[in-house]
Amino acid sequence: MKAIVCKEFGPLDDLDYKDVPDPRPGPGQVLIRTEAAGVNYPDGLIVQGLYQSKPDRPFTPGSEVAGEIVAVGDGVTRFRQGDRVVTYCSGGYAEMAVGSERTCFSLPEGMDAADACAMIIAWGTSHHALKQRANIQPGETLVIFGAAGATGTAAIQIGKVMGATVIAVCSSDEKQKIATEQGADHVIGYDNLKDEVKALTGGKGADVVYDSVGGDAFKAASRFMAPNGRLLVIGFASGEIPQLPVNLTLVKEYSVVGVFWGNWTRREPEAYLANMDELFGWYAEGKVKPLIEGRYPLADAADVLKRVMNRGAVGKIALVP
Repeated sequence: MKAIVCKEFGPLDDLDYKDVPDPRPGPGQVLIRTEAAGVNYPDGLIVQGLYQSKPDRPFTPGSEVAGEIVAVGDGVTRFRQGDRVVTYCSGGYAEMAVGSERTCFSLPEGMDAADACAMIIAWGTSHHALKQRANIQPGETLVIFGAAGATGTAAIQIGKVMGATVIAVCSSDEKQKIATEQGADHVIGYDNLKDEVKALTGGKGADVVYDSVGGDAFKAASRFMAPNGRLLVIGFASGEIPQLPVNLTLVKEYSVVGVFWGNWTRREPEAYLANMDELFGWYAEGKVKPLIEGRYPLADAADVLKRVMNRGAVGKIALVP
């Protein structure tokens, strides 16, 4: 089969598109013929050796695959050959991938494979952040940085389903238009963040901030949080890990809350499964619909990752063998 292979950590252009042996499912595993593989910001970090976890080399990047099961390993009881599933796995940038039965989810009838991939990490992260970590309540104000990206558009839609007033923050007119189309109540840029958020909230400030950007955006958020607010630390797409002015958390009485979706799924698997059931239920009811920017050939993985790493992508991107 064809796959993307990272021989050693380094530039994205060093990725190879080549023939590799077909994988085989082990006990408790299924073999999936890939219809779509999700692309995520951490994929590029992993390839460059900049992520928290560093896989043995060579390896195939990618952690989301949706498609048809073509073989099952010993002990698999929930699925059979021909079922369409999506899974959180390793080695997703390939024509076939192996997933654990425990982390596979059946696709609702007719669900697009790229939509299904979006539901795993991007939507899973935003859902967990707003539900478990922020415990966001109807009527609260949610500010979302990077609101036109995959996790940002997910946070807009999920925030609206959960009853929040959403203020989306985007870096360009084009991205602001996308955030509006996704359902944001207000859309602003990064200039004068503190003053604009204060004005839109009648001086109160934000109850919840969803920050996947870091840098100057985080610094502004630390100054416009409402009392009892929750500043969610999702990531640092700006490239700058900011320093927290702890005196402001004391004076303003807000919390800074870390969000590490991957660790949480392993630590609380039952809650993770319940979250995914809720997300797929919302999808089936037409309450949410991932924004898919495009579907690109698997061979173009390096170019697609460069766009994602440079914050040039909107919504979710999928690779298609």
